[in-house]
Amino acid sequence: MSTTNRWGIAVAGFFMQMALGAVYAWSVFRTPLSERFHWTISQVTLTFTICVFVMGWFSFFGGLWLNKSGNPRMVALTGGFLYSLGVFLASMSTNGLWWLYLSYGLIGGIGLGFGYIVPVAVLVKWFPDRRGLITGIAVGGFGAGALLTAPLATRLIQSVGVLSTFAYLSVAYLVITMVTGWFMQNPPADWKPEGWTPSAVQVRQRASRDYKLGEALGTWQWWALWLILFLNVSAGISLISQEAPIFREIAKVGVIEAGAMVGIVSIGNAIGRIFWAATSDIITRRWTFCVMFLLQAGLLWAMPGIVTASTLTLVSFVVLMCYGGGFGTMPAFAADYFGSKNVGPIYGLMLTAWGFSSAFGPSLIAHLREVDGSFAHGLHIIAVVMLVSVVAPLVVRPPREAA
Repeated sequence: MSTTNRWGIAVAGFFMQMALGAVYAWSVFRTPLSERFHWTISQVTLTFTICVFVMGWFSFFGGLWLNKSGNPRMVALTGGFLYSLGVFLASMSTNGLWWLYLSYGLIGGIGLGFGYIVPVAVLVKWFPDRRGLITGIAVGGFGAGALLTAPLATRLIQSVGVLSTFAYLSVAYLVITMVTGWFMQNPPADWKPEGWTPSAVQVRQRASRDYKLGEALGTWQWWALWLILFLNVSAGISLISQEAPIFREIAKVGVIEAGAMVGIVSIGNAIGRIFWAATSDIITRRWTFCVMFLLQAGLLWAMPGIVTASTLTLVSFVVLMCYGGGFGTMPAFAADYFGSKNVGPIYGLMLTAWGFSSAFGPSLIAHLREVDGSFAHGLHIIAVVMLVSVVAPLVVRPPREAA
């Protein structure tokens, strides 16, 4: 297959991830669902938590299925169908809150997991020369999904109601994931771009062979990468979970201004996935995470002392760039250390760090806010954690060097 065709698969992967990444627009459904059914915001928010947690585990199962079947198209189409089905069934949530958890949370989360891992696992095989850039592009689509879905869903909710909005969106998701999922296919065995050979730096930073899942789990490096992803996600998702309240408390802005700030900084999540992943091709994955941890440590520590909304927006934008950068860079990191052949299950299982950090980070900052009456202490603690986290990427090395 030609170089042109591999870029076509990359474009399809990006748009497939955009459809799946619409899950990040969940916040626009919280208040309408709460008002319609008199559920609390916490009860409605639990739907998103379930969805993300399930997604992390089923990315792993999707990776196993991908390796066993060798058919990325089937896994992608199944994932897109289940996610669309979950969103459609959510339109019948008059059955009760449990139905919302089952449909959007469980079924939708399973579909997300199956669908999310496919473009990542496929594209690292097609782009051994640009692993960081291509995985950044692949998951950059996921980060950008809410940028289109949030305003569209808001307008639909106003015109047809929240439950009908689920139904309409599910049809759009189904069409997009079926079309783009059809393009997902692996390259021939041992394929590489014509005339390309790895540089000396790439050789030093990559494993000398492809590891199986069990072999990867038997190395300390897999657990180190899991920890790095967990730490990076915990910081960013802590901010994401409390963005509007943090902006209102620190910058003293109103509800509308805080909402606008949330919209602006969310763009950093998408941009960071591509920017930091591409940067990692130049300065290595290890140093990319070192820089991201140091940036977050300094910015989160300074955040409580910021007085202007514009500066706070800029600082938060960069923090979310680092949050997204972790998702963009880690698939290439895993492929470097364990080979691209089995990266589906190896990185898929690593994504469980996303689920655990989604429970840990937001709970930590919310608890500290309740105890201290402000976000300052929580932000400072997370900043210190980020500073200490720099040690992990500094010491990690490819498995063969440890051997």
